[in-house]
Amino acid sequence: MARAAAKMPMAEESDSSERILQILSESARLFATDGYNGTSMRDIAEACGISKSLLYHHFTDKDEIFARIALGSTRELYQFVVDRIPEGATPSERIRAFMTATGEYFYRYRWAWLASTSAFWNDPEQRRQRERMMWRDRYEGLIRSLIEDAIKAGEIRPIDVPMAGRLVLSALNWMHRWYKPEKDMSASQIADTYFEMIFHGLKAQ
Repeated sequence: MARAAAKMPMAEESDSSERILQILSESARLFATDGYNGTSMRDIAEACGISKSLLYHHFTDKDEIFARIALGSTRELYQFVVDRIPEGATPSERIRAFMTATGEYFYRYRWAWLASTSAFWNDPEQRRQRERMMWRDRYEGLIRSLIEDAIKAGEIRPIDVPMAGRLVLSALNWMHRWYKPEKDMSASQIADTYFEMIFHGLKAQ
């Protein structure tokens, strides 16, 4: 009995975590497709197949859900990419890993990416915007440092590092405008193709 009782809080906590992930996932999809103003707490509850009272048990209001998605996506993108850049690889291989990991994140968490992108400059809460900017700057700083390493290693000619970083990020960040999951190439494969084009250029040898 004691062991069973001890396990119950863990089970409840697991159920709660899964429910929160479901709410955030469905909310991100609704925010991305219908916009913040076009999405209500009722819409979110219906998409999750739960009652509004249960939804309010987990989140105070729609703004709290939106903030979790927008801030969490920016922070988790950075950590997701960092975790997939191999130690000991050449600088150019690490740039490739940065780009393909970004593509993989976009594929896995597409709705959160889209909702976060639309929210990035439109959130009236300055504190949240500052925190998202901090994680965005870390992410951008990472690709710049990788480019600098590649220049030092002689793998890339001396170039304007911030401009090269913006080129890489612009290619990746605009995928949401046209990418279709049902097409032949995955987001990671597209990111890898971008790497080949950027790193090796378009000019025939």
